[in-house]
Amino acid sequence: MKRRKICVLLFLVVAIVAAVCTMALIWRGFRATSEPSRFEAVVARTVRNLAIPRRDHNEANPWKASSENLKEAREHFTARCAICHGADGRGQTQMGRSLYPRVPDLLSPPTQNLTDGEIHFIIKNGVQLTGMPAWNNPHQETEDDSWKLLLFIRHLRPLTEDEQSQQSNAANSAHYVGSQRCEKCHAQIYEHWKRTPMANIVRDPREDPDAIIPNLATDPVAKFSKDQVAFVYGSIWKQRYFTKVGDDYFPLPAQWEIKNHLWSRYFVPQGADWWGQFYPADNMKRPTGATCDGCHSVGYDIHTKKVAEWNVGCERCHGPGSEHVEHPSRGNIMNPARMDYVAASDTCIQCHSQGRPLTNPIEEKYYDWPVGYNVGLKLQNFWKLEDHTLAETDFYHFADSTAHKNRMRGNDFVQSVMYRRGVTCFSCHDVHGTDNYAQLRKPAEKICLDCHGPLSLNGPRTATLEEHTHHKDGSPGSQCVACHMPAIETEGVPGTYVHAHTFRFITPTMTDKYTIPNPCTSCHTDKSTAWATEALRHWPERSPWRVE
Repeated sequence: MKRRKICVLLFLVVAIVAAVCTMALIWRGFRATSEPSRFEAVVARTVRNLAIPRRDHNEANPWKASSENLKEAREHFTARCAICHGADGRGQTQMGRSLYPRVPDLLSPPTQNLTDGEIHFIIKNGVQLTGMPAWNNPHQETEDDSWKLLLFIRHLRPLTEDEQSQQSNAANSAHYVGSQRCEKCHAQIYEHWKRTPMANIVRDPREDPDAIIPNLATDPVAKFSKDQVAFVYGSIWKQRYFTKVGDDYFPLPAQWEIKNHLWSRYFVPQGADWWGQFYPADNMKRPTGATCDGCHSVGYDIHTKKVAEWNVGCERCHGPGSEHVEHPSRGNIMNPARMDYVAASDTCIQCHSQGRPLTNPIEEKYYDWPVGYNVGLKLQNFWKLEDHTLAETDFYHFADSTAHKNRMRGNDFVQSVMYRRGVTCFSCHDVHGTDNYAQLRKPAEKICLDCHGPLSLNGPRTATLEEHTHHKDGSPGSQCVACHMPAIETEGVPGTYVHAHTFRFITPTMTDKYTIPNPCTSCHTDKSTAWATEALRHWPERSPWRVE
């Protein structure tokens, strides 16, 4: 009898709890926008984990985290997972925040504490009653793809408290050792990097006989000999030459325009770069330590005028490496890939931007690079990007704040929707080196489509690329960069331009109003802005308000 009463009582309690939960659910409504309660999250996670067969729990990943495997894993993740989980795996995307339950943060302990086998099972089979799809389609996927995705998820794992402590200690005690010390453990990455422009910005013609591109004897601008050239800067758009006097380097007054095959004068006049007015009108009184060397080296010391290494070496982005070389671990080296999107991109923006130090002058000198900044610190505490007044065209900006000149990708990028969504510079570029233009992870015509394929929520919202671009597939006009990254920013020599990084489409009307070059008539040079505007008005998927 007593047992029956207990059973009835338990039944009533369960019924009441169920009724209360049902009423609460009805009161709240079936809305994916509702934030799941902590109770729901715990229950859902527990049920999901219990549903993974025991034999799968202890499976080990057969793939090792080599640079090539991680590269492939990143591509898989970007193509399939980033739309919900985001490029950084944190799930702060429009899709991820709109699903119920919410997309999990892949960096968080509830995900990272799962075994390899458990995460692999979830990737392979999906999760019922959620937005997590199964990637076990034998006609489209292989077993290896799921395991490689797991490699990238593990790669996202944040530092533990012990590793954070190691990193803090290393930041205070480590010193620079040079890129060559990295080769032993990172041979493949080192070999790729060694061939990049970053590794060859500064070259000594005594060590590299091929460093000087033109015949110096043909220079009609300023005669100088090879013996006077201590360093050569540049090998893509222009080449400049620097001579050494005492502990300082000074720019010689002539440059070689690589594309144009011409010599021209090199001198920064007043009204150009901001620092020109603070130096005498003589290149031999403008030492490069203040204007150039801080970005073209590792560890430039403004007092001793010495560097740890010329060129953009490994430690420029990863910090001093002595501790890591002696005792390799994740905790005693900086890795921008594990930083938040601001700190990650600041690693590149420190040099790929136009600005000036917050404190200027520094010890009576005007510096054109962020003195005192090191990777991992907050760049904004050291560096201020150039100001701009909207609707005005100046030396640095077009009227809409798009950069006017080179070295301003960072100024452009921080204005973009891409940046605000957590995309970083190395979401597209691989500074370690690739065979693609600008060290892109994929060719320009392909890399954008990882996130912006036809009918993607990120756009374009057309069934085919041709419907979006109104240009034949495979033609120059069908490439994303043609319209969203036009090559309109001057590179310091006539006829040489680099791509804008705001990713905004500049309409022909903007050209009429503010004289900003637009991609339509920049390509169709025989056509007028009126023709281009009229053509855009007849593109059915375009709002006419976006054309004005």
